[in-house]
Amino acid sequence: MAVGGEHGSKAVVAALIGNTGIAIAKFIGFGITRSSSMLAESIHSVADAGNQGLLLLGGRQAKKEADDEHQFGYGRERYFWSFVVALILFTLGSAFAVFEGIDKIRHPHEIDNFGVALVILGFGICLEAWSFRTAIVESIPLKGDLSWWQFIRRSRTPELPVVLLEDLGAQIGLVIAFVAILISEVFDAPIWDGIGTLSIGLLLGVIAIILVIEMRSLLIGEGATERDMDKILAAIDDAPGVDHLIHIKTQHIGPDELLIGAKIEFDNDLTVGELAAAVNGVEEAIRAEVPYARPIYIEPDLLREEAAIRAGDDYG
Repeated sequence: MAVGGEHGSKAVVAALIGNTGIAIAKFIGFGITRSSSMLAESIHSVADAGNQGLLLLGGRQAKKEADDEHQFGYGRERYFWSFVVALILFTLGSAFAVFEGIDKIRHPHEIDNFGVALVILGFGICLEAWSFRTAIVESIPLKGDLSWWQFIRRSRTPELPVVLLEDLGAQIGLVIAFVAILISEVFDAPIWDGIGTLSIGLLLGVIAIILVIEMRSLLIGEGATERDMDKILAAIDDAPGVDHLIHIKTQHIGPDELLIGAKIEFDNDLTVGELAAAVNGVEEAIRAEVPYARPIYIEPDLLREEAAIRAGDDYG
């Protein structure tokens, strides 16, 4: 399933540790080499570390108890802060790198201590690979048989797509910086340092656009995944006392909270007490298949053919 509650926190912490260490090393490297690619990567790592801090904040805020003002709780805090990460920090990191890259292309200068730059970038690649591996391991149980792109597109857990794309972008950015600095030194063409910086900025911009689109969709509210919807429909159909499913709507109010509202026609000969028991039976059947399905609202109704929504055709 491309959903999940506690999954992702380990990946976020690993990315925070990795990016903090990498940022320190890169700033030291920039101070020694004066490489614009190194500076762009330094800002990139600072932005990434800030991203993880906001993701952890969102996870903490989402655990607050529901109150009179937010009666469905604070689960969407995780979506909101993931959106902020995509919209602001990535965008700022991208804009800075693009500006710096254009400036260095127009006014290139030699790179000092070429060897130091490559050693630091090599260290960053290794540390980032560890963070990326952690995110992949955390994602595999939720990904199932989906492709990685499908997982990023369909996941209801925002932290994992953010960290996966962050780490992938960081790895590619480090390789770009490494190659740009190497070309600049070997061919005595410092303009390639600026080209590398500009490339890193454009890479961050692409990642920002992808994440903004995905996090916006989650923040607005996405329904149950196709697999979960199939389980919910089957649970309703098999529940005792159910005659027809008339209408159903779902929405994630958090990664591990799924709101379900359904109109169901129950057997006509049920007493009031039996009807109440049948409604409770439907809720129990749904939660047995999709444990994070809560809250659930079931409305008994009569089937009208023109408004009927049959399970498996269109569930609204």
